[in-house]
Amino acid sequence: MAKKSVDLNWNKELEPLFQKYKGRKHPLEYKNPYQLLVMVVLSSRDSDRNINSLAPALFEKFPSMASLAEAEPEDLYPFIKVTSFRKKAQWLTKAAKEIKDDRNIPLTQEGLTQFSGIGRKSANVIMSQMNVPPEGVIVDLHTLRVAPRLGIAQGTNPEKIETQLMDKVPRENWHILGMSLSYLGRETCRPKNPKCPECVMNRVCKFYLEQSPQVGVS
Repeated sequence: MAKKSVDLNWNKELEPLFQKYKGRKHPLEYKNPYQLLVMVVLSSRDSDRNINSLAPALFEKFPSMASLAEAEPEDLYPFIKVTSFRKKAQWLTKAAKEIKDDRNIPLTQEGLTQFSGIGRKSANVIMSQMNVPPEGVIVDLHTLRVAPRLGIAQGTNPEKIETQLMDKVPRENWHILGMSLSYLGRETCRPKNPKCPECVMNRVCKFYLEQSPQVGVS
């Protein structure tokens, strides 16, 4: 008989997922903290693929925080064919003028979220990729779908789901948890036609066990 999701030792049950995605970087193809911060802001409500395609020209023109600090929002327009580009250009140039230099980029939740365009999710992405001590778990659109399906969290509110994930898994695994759930959603646990039979989490997944209860853990 399958165990209920609430009874599971999630840190243990997630080990196959952690092993699968251990060491996997974020899909944004950044080279340093400056590029990552800029790309994370631009990627909001846009695709990582689009941001990766425009990034080389953008960073050739503005190779550092110092160079970006000298720009006005309209200077960025030709290089950022993204959703809400005017607003994002304003956010980035304002942040650059405050940060001034790559060495001054903050790597804490409080430091990062003071800038417009960087919320908890974006800050968690930057902190995870810079491998600084975690203060939260990345909850993107993929995790919003995957976590309730697995049964590790409930609801649709990102902050509430993040809190539930932080309660279920020890702090030292918060970074890999966020990235692993995101990649699981990108590659396997798709919105339509999820690839349940090949998923490394199917033996404990609430969504899968409700369809095939006989295969659950006992």
